Amino acid sequence: MSEILAHLEHGVLSLTFNRVEKKNALTSAMYAALADHLEQAAGDAQTRVLVIQGQESLFTAGNDVSEFLQRPPASMEAPVFRFLRAIADFPKPALAAVCGPAVGIGTTLLLHCDLVYAGDNALFSLPFVNLGLCPEAASSLLLPLRIGHAAANEKLLFGEPFTADEAQELGLVNRVLPPSEVNAFALQQARKLAAKPLASLMVTKTLLRQPQRAAVHAMITEEAGHFERLLKGPAAKEAFGAFLAKRKPDFSGL
Repeated sequence: MSEILAHLEHGVLSLTFNRVEKKNALTSAMYAALADHLEQAAGDAQTRVLVIQGQESLFTAGNDVSEFLQRPPASMEAPVFRFLRAIADFPKPALAAVCGPAVGIGTTLLLHCDLVYAGDNALFSLPFVNLGLCPEAASSLLLPLRIGHAAANEKLLFGEPFTADEAQELGLVNRVLPPSEVNAFALQQARKLAAKPLASLMVTKTLLRQPQRAAVHAMITEEAGHFERLLKGPAAKEAFGAFLAKRKPDFSGL
């Protein structure tokens, strides 16, 4: 069965993470599938609105660590960067339904969505520094714009998980609901949008996003360069070694 489920109905394309046994950890193949769907949907007249979702207890644990360490992105044409460009440039309304863990890119991808609905069990996490890495997906640009510099500093420097209620207070989430209602509510909202004039929706989104568009692409590239360098560094090696060994990392002297 596909690890990315795609369903188009009444103008709404739903993309569902479907690797539950691995906590929906994202692989290169999954990024490629997401990019393919987004690139196709951008020009498909039948697709009017996008919804990205997981399950009632799980959004995504972020990157698949084992694959990521064995085969890190080798260039800006890698599937993960294709996906980031595709979602950053997606011209139609994009919604996300988030329940359970949303780790790393599971949180940063939300910055490229226009509306985010979360279950009260959602737990957001930006653990890049704790892994010896740096922000990605242009989050070092978009997160301060969304939630303010003080809050962005706290979330990115400490990397500690935060709840759906806090995410809503910060402006990252539009509404918090019981987990059993989130996906259905996001779909309901998407259908409302799909019934509106698409040209007006697309122009409105363009006007809202245009001021940061060039900067977003530049930041995705700049972050990727730092990320690649840090991934090869001693702090990341210690962090991932500790993660795989299920021990506390020791960054003394690093």
